[in-house]
Amino acid sequence: MSGLQRRRVHNASDSTPRLSATPRLDEDSGHRVAYDPRDIEESPEKSKDPRLTIMEEVLLIGLKDTQGYLSFWNDNISYTLRGCILIELAFRGRIAMTQDPARRRLALPDRDIEVINAKETGETLLDEALKLIKSSEPQSVGSWIDLLSGETWNLMKISYQLKQVRERLLKGLVDKGILRTEKRNFLLFDMATHPVSDTKVKDEIVRRIVDALTSRHFVLNSSNSSLLPNDIPFRYLRTVCLLCVCYAANVLENALLSLSIDNRDHAFVRVDDLLADFSQWPFNIQTGSSDPTIASSAGSSGPGSGSVPFAEEIMRELEENPNHELQLELIAAVLSVFTRLDSIL
Repeated sequence: MSGLQRRRVHNASDSTPRLSATPRLDEDSGHRVAYDPRDIEESPEKSKDPRLTIMEEVLLIGLKDTQGYLSFWNDNISYTLRGCILIELAFRGRIAMTQDPARRRLALPDRDIEVINAKETGETLLDEALKLIKSSEPQSVGSWIDLLSGETWNLMKISYQLKQVRERLLKGLVDKGILRTEKRNFLLFDMATHPVSDTKVKDEIVRRIVDALTSRHFVLNSSNSSLLPNDIPFRYLRTVCLLCVCYAANVLENALLSLSIDNRDHAFVRVDDLLADFSQWPFNIQTGSSDPTIASSAGSSGPGSGSVPFAEEIMRELEENPNHELQLELIAAVLSVFTRLDSIL
């Protein structure tokens, strides 16, 4: 007994476009490479994210270029990297302070965080932290940095710790072509190291830091900000955060080695002022602005003076990106936590 079988025939009248692997010429190797157009489509939101996260930039500054590892004596960088994760999530519009008027009675680090956009960022560490915050009961900024760092006596929350953050960031920088992986022998054991392979990237970050801390009027230009294109919001505020986090992580001096001792001392004074200005809310920027996210400072020295090179630019960024007060408040809270670190005190 035979049965009828229907043959599948392509309908020529079908107007649905079909995506096929399309060959293109790879600029680096010169070979033709097949790719799916869907793999290179970027959403407008994704295109506004910088090439490197603040965590990756801080790690690059702390990394020894040729040896490919961090200082064994740096106890602060792991903790500050967890705080950077919260800063980066706030910049990307994923988390913010809980919108509760009663929060103002609490110190900045004691105010709770909430998720305002649970969409994944594409960065593994950021997405892992985002899921933890989303699935947990409300916790304060300081509590989350402690939990992500594993600094808690609560055994029920020990699973919140983000493990091997430095190693995972280094692996991500290898994937981005900025570092390479090598094996080095340390006495009785071998250890994976990650020397810098793309020195232009690190040189640009160092140049941005030096320019920001030594210029009378700092301007992001093509020589120090190709990693921060013009369409990325809060470019100057990101730079301030980079300076403050490098300072708190005790790696800032690595970027200032080309300066004289006097200029290096002045740079540390400026970043100390910047941290004082931006670790409070509203920001304490020396300006006559009436913007509620900015507090005026009339003096030319002391708190408020460190932010002078950034005042006009950050004012403009706040005007161009309204309705971000709760996210910026969270960033100020993280910086406030950093002011308590032993490396700064």
